[in-house]
Amino acid sequence: MGDVKLNRRSLLGAAAAVGAGALAAPAFAQNNATVMQGSTQMETAPTTQSNISSFRMLNWRDHFDNTRNGAILVDLTSRALHFWSEDQSVYKLYPCSIPLTEDLTRRGKTQVVEMRENPSWRPTPSMRERNPEWPEVVQGGAPDNPLGVRALYLSWQYYRIHGTHDTRKIGRASSSGCVGLYNEHIIELYGLSKVGTQVLLI
Repeated sequence: MGDVKLNRRSLLGAAAAVGAGALAAPAFAQNNATVMQGSTQMETAPTTQSNISSFRMLNWRDHFDNTRNGAILVDLTSRALHFWSEDQSVYKLYPCSIPLTEDLTRRGKTQVVEMRENPSWRPTPSMRERNPEWPEVVQGGAPDNPLGVRALYLSWQYYRIHGTHDTRKIGRASSSGCVGLYNEHIIELYGLSKVGTQVLLI
C-alpha cells in the first residue's frame, strides 16, 4: 500500500472500506430523474447502468408496519436507499454503496441511535490489527475522511449510513459493512432523519 506518510490519501482511500469502500465505480447514467407520485416527489441521483432495472420505487407497506419516526430501507440487491417520512409526504430514493462481501453484510431491522455532522473516522480494532500503519483517527471535516460530511449511527456497532468524498464508491459492493451516499444526499437524508428513525436492510 506504500508509506502512509508519503501517500496518506491512498491509504485513507483504502481505509474507507469501513464505510463506502474504495473500488472503481461503473459508469453512471447522464441524467437525474424526478418522479411525481401523487403529492410526493421522489428524486433520484444518476443510477448505475447495471442496476437501472432494479432501481425502482418501493412501497413502505411491503417492509414496515408503520413509518413512525421515518423509515429507511436499504435494498442491497439494487444498491439503493429508500426513505419515507413519518407522514409519508416525502419519499426519497438514493443510489448507495453496500458491503463488499456476504460475511460483512448485516440484514434486518435496526435504527438510528446517533447523528453527527462532520464525524471523525476511526478504524475498527480488527482493521487496526490487520493494518497497524493506519491512522488511529481522521478528524471530521478532513477532505479524505471516509465518513464524508454526515453520519447516521445505527444500533449495530461499527455500522453507519454516511457520506463519502469519493463518488467512485457509490453503486458498488465495496464497504466493510456501512452504507455510503453522495455527500449531498447524506446531507438531505440527515435533515429528514432523527434519532429513532427505523432502518431495515434487505
